[in-house]
Formats: sequence, structure tokens, C-alpha cells
Amino acid sequence: MIDATMTKRMEEATRLTRAGKLQEAMAVLQGSAPESSGVETPNTSYQEGNTFDGTCEVIDDEATESKPEPDHSLSGAFTPDDIKVPAAWRDKWMKFRGGMAQPEQAPRASEEPQPGAFTAGRFTNHVGTRDYKLYIPSGYTGQALPLVVMLHGCTQNPDDFAAGTEMNRLAEEQLCCVLYPAQPMTANSSKCWNWFKAEDQQREGGEPAIIASMTRQIIDAHGLDESRVYVAGLSAGAAMATTLAMTYPDLFAAVGVHSGLPHGVAQSLPDALGAMQGGTGPLSGGKAKGTGWASEVPAIIFHGDRDTTVHPSNADRVATQYSTSRQVGATVEQGKVANGHAYTRTTHHNEKGEPHLEQWRIHGAGHAWSGGSTQGSYTDPKGPGASKEMLRFFFHHQQCECGTN
Repeated sequence: MIDATMTKRMEEATRLTRAGKLQEAMAVLQGSAPESSGVETPNTSYQEGNTFDGTCEVIDDEATESKPEPDHSLSGAFTPDDIKVPAAWRDKWMKFRGGMAQPEQAPRASEEPQPGAFTAGRFTNHVGTRDYKLYIPSGYTGQALPLVVMLHGCTQNPDDFAAGTEMNRLAEEQLCCVLYPAQPMTANSSKCWNWFKAEDQQREGGEPAIIASMTRQIIDAHGLDESRVYVAGLSAGAAMATTLAMTYPDLFAAVGVHSGLPHGVAQSLPDALGAMQGGTGPLSGGKAKGTGWASEVPAIIFHGDRDTTVHPSNADRVATQYSTSRQVGATVEQGKVANGHAYTRTTHHNEKGEPHLEQWRIHGAGHAWSGGSTQGSYTDPKGPGASKEMLRFFFHHQQCECGTN
């Protein structure tokens, strides 16, 4: 594992590269790797407390689609072999920095959300500000609809994620609203949700507090069903989704984790890279972090078994955090998409015989949204439809007055 000194070195190299000082960046990267430190943070996930509200500002309702572009400023300047550091984290660093984040969209004239529109807005609370996109189906007439919160992956934005997952189309068919919070480059240069920072892993603090308060604001503004609120994400967005399920089980009735990582396994970027390798590679050592976390929130998990970005073993580690004493049995189903990937679905049931945890292993799939559209980035149309299956799973669950699922 690499300690805080190496983290600063990587951040400085990134800054220098952006400034065009490539030789200086390479010199920083070529320093020797220091010894690791095994500092862990205490469990401060879910505790009853105050909920801080914020304000929403509608920006526009014009939907756009965009795709990531190669980062020519990096790839054309030097190759991975030019970086004389341990190969394991050198390759991860290049992969992490290899895609240029999609450009942030400029705000437009304010306009109220309308049914059938994909509207841009901005939310601010005591922690910070985030833009978002909100889809309201054309069948909305003021009724209390479910809400699905979708968290994009690194380098993506809400429009790209919506296009790739086709969640808006499904929301139109099945009558639910979809909220897409946006991570700006000012918060993370690759537009990743900061799931690997201790300050962004706690209730009423950091990015979880922003997203949770934004979600509550949208529920209140549109009269949505607060008992049917769900969260899902891809990659870094999936890791943040599971953090939200851990820290706000009273808000989210179920969670979808696609190609993600467990909650609490990292407190720094080097920790994150180690966890992405499965917790056993050269970037990490000893017992994996995050093994003590547990949640009663129902979960559906997707992961490709050929994923080279986030090791497939992370799917099992995520599932472990959602395994509960209430589960009484499991069924295993083998299937195959026509002209596509085979898959294995394992379903765990609660004492009532209801599905409480589903784990989908997509055979031959990489780091991409299963069954997604090529209109968006990081999608694999040959897999089973993750969006459709997540909605099916979600709508079987809702919060009850006692606060359990």
C-alpha cells in the first residue's frame, strides 16, 4: 500500500501534467515508493441525527449527449514505460488518468421541470454545491412516484450516463423519476465520486450529505414517494451508492452496485487503487479494510468477470456487506443473452421468501454497464439489462414506518 506521501506525489504529478510540465511530472513519479501506513478510520456511518436541507435551483431542461474523448495531452506526451516506478501502480495511475473527463455543461436560463423533460438544476447545502439532471416521465401528474438516484462513473456526466443506461426510457415506461447528481472536476479531476476519502464516507458530511440532502429536496419539491427511493451507480458511482446505502439506510430502500467496491475499504487514492486490484495486489497488504461494515438495505450487484479496472472479487466483498442474518436461502440461475454474454445470478431470500440480495456475474464482460446502449460510454450491449433488472428489484422493496426494509 502507498502512503500519504505517495498520494501527494501522484497529485502533484497530475497537476504538473495538466500544466504541460511533463518532465517535472515524470521526475515526481520516478521517486522511490515509501513504506505503507495502515491507518483506518472509525465506523461513523449511520447514526440518528439531524438532516440538513438545502436549496435547489433549476438551470435548464435541454438534454444533451456527450461521449468521452481520449486524453491526447497525456498519451501523446509519454508512455507508461517512461514512468520508472513499480509497474503495478504505474499502470493503475495511467489507467486512472487515461480518460479525459467530459466537459462540464454551462448553465442555461432557468425553467421549471416539466413532465417528459430532462431538466438541469443546481443544489446547495451547508456542505457544498452540485449540479444535477432530473428526468420526470410524461405520465407524471403530481402523483407520488418512486425516485431512482443514478451516480455516474469517472469521466462521465449525467447526460452520458443517462444515454448509456437508458434509465430515462425505462422511467418513462414504468413511471418513476430519475435524479443524476453531477460530480464536477473541481471536486475530482477525473469527475469520480470521492468514495475513497474518509470525509466522504460519513453521514451528514461530505458528498453523501450533499447527495442525500439533494435527494430529499427533490422528493419534497415534486411530492415523490419517500418510501420508494433507490440509488445505483457505476464504478466510482457504485462505490458511492453503497456508501449512501450504508450511511442513509433510512432514506434508500434498495441499492444497485455495478462494477463497484465495498464501503470503507479505502481512505486515500493509493488505498483505492489497491482495493480496485481486489485487496491482494502489490498496492495493498494484509487484511482488507471495510470487512466490518454491514447493511440491511436490499442490494442488487452486477460485475463482469473480465473486469480489469475493478477486480471482480470486489463484487463478493460488496455482497458480504449486504449479507444479513435474515437471509434463509439462495438460488443460483445460469443464463445467456441471445448472441451475448452468459451470466450467473445468485439470489438470497429473507425469512419471508422475498429476494433481499441479488448478485449477477456477467461472464466475459469487462468494466461496463451490462446491457447498456452504445450511445453512452462504458456500456456492454451484450450483457443482460442491468437497468431493467435493477428497477424490477427496486420496486419489490420500500421503506416501512419502522425504518427497516
